[in-house]
Amino acid sequence: MYVKQLYTGCLSEAAYYIESNGEAAVIDPLRDIEEYLQLANERNAKIKYIFESHFHADFVSGHLDLAAATGAQIVYGPDTVAKFPVHIAKDGEEFTIGKITIQLLHTPGHTLESSCFLLKDENNKDYCVFTGDTIFVGDVGRPDLAQKGNEITTQDLAGMMYDSIHNKLFPLADDVIIYPAHGAGSACGKNLGSESFSTIGEQKKFNYALLAPTKEEFIKVVTDGIPTPPNYFPINAKINKEGYEPLNNILNKGMKALSVEEFKKLNIDNTIIVDTRNATVFTQGFIPGSISIGLEGRFAEWAGDLLPFDAPILLVTDEGKEKETIIRLARVGFDKVNGYLKGGFDAWKNAGEPIDIIIDVEADELMMDIPHDDKLIVLDVRRNTEFADGHLKNAINLPLSALTDPGSMASLEDNMNHYVHCAGGYRSVIAASMLKRQGFHNLRNVLGGWNKIKEQKKADIVKETSVLN
Repeated sequence: MYVKQLYTGCLSEAAYYIESNGEAAVIDPLRDIEEYLQLANERNAKIKYIFESHFHADFVSGHLDLAAATGAQIVYGPDTVAKFPVHIAKDGEEFTIGKITIQLLHTPGHTLESSCFLLKDENNKDYCVFTGDTIFVGDVGRPDLAQKGNEITTQDLAGMMYDSIHNKLFPLADDVIIYPAHGAGSACGKNLGSESFSTIGEQKKFNYALLAPTKEEFIKVVTDGIPTPPNYFPINAKINKEGYEPLNNILNKGMKALSVEEFKKLNIDNTIIVDTRNATVFTQGFIPGSISIGLEGRFAEWAGDLLPFDAPILLVTDEGKEKETIIRLARVGFDKVNGYLKGGFDAWKNAGEPIDIIIDVEADELMMDIPHDDKLIVLDVRRNTEFADGHLKNAINLPLSALTDPGSMASLEDNMNHYVHCAGGYRSVIAASMLKRQGFHNLRNVLGGWNKIKEQKKADIVKETSVLN
């Protein structure tokens, strides 16, 4: 028996490759399937099943491309409604892979079709359970993503999750390994732990949700303080239910090297130029109107949250990063990349085309400017909870995700000097590029963000206790 976790850090996503006696299965695959095919080829195994724990909202799954490449059967749990051929398994149904068995446990709560997969080894002993978005390390899946009008509420789904966990997972032995679909940083829960696996016994002891003494208390703690889901979640869930264009088609279209003139001709109407260079490089010079989303951060998530899915995309990347960029965009459902600038930003600059910059300032410079500039506005683009936990007095909180709404900028005046910061400097450059695109040019990007600001002796820091409590 062979079990391998394939973890993708920028999405906090875990897929799994399971194999026995020349037969294999993949659980919750990403859209780029080469790693699974390579593993099976190297180990002389045939992928027999593709198990999906639910219709994912935070990424586009690779189930269709992997099935087309291998002939494997796609398996979902009860209550699944899909627009492509799948095997809808019964609760408790078993699947044989070589000398081991996978049993589907229907565990509604995160979504209605959510299921876990219990692996029984060659001796028919429970070895591990792949819990999808039902149980994470230190958390459980959010129960607010699968509502059907007014028929099913978040509280209803939380109640289903309680029953699923207590009836299907709690009876398992304490030493059974838990392999979840996500780790720390995922928006599919509230406070996921840093470890990527655990055991049933450990989670019974330390998972805040599983410590709830009653169903009512479980519902309360699980539904309290759920952050607003990213904008792209319903789009990705729909794509996973209805199907998508093969990734190879998207790569063939996107991997077009465009000259400066070709790039300019395609940059029309609602086209979005996405510049994926490092944030500190972007500020030194970029194509006017570009949006900075650096590959060094949680690139795909911010792209999904901030960019329109119906707009054509042109890319400016570091040389050799074009394919990676297209794949990472495709992971969250973007399929309209029309090419990239050959030679990158240097080609644009060397052609004598207009460029724009964002002025960087150090945190101590901001402290010196505050008392002497009556037009100075500190624009804090961190999340509301981050802002509440400590911010500069009189700062304006405009979370980065809110910038997709033009109305969020209504209170900003271009004649004011906006000093933009986040926690460390990644989000503030994205925000500054979006503000520039909307016509705001009196901007300063604070290097190091809040991490550097809070170290300044002159920083007048306040907290929003009403929010924190």
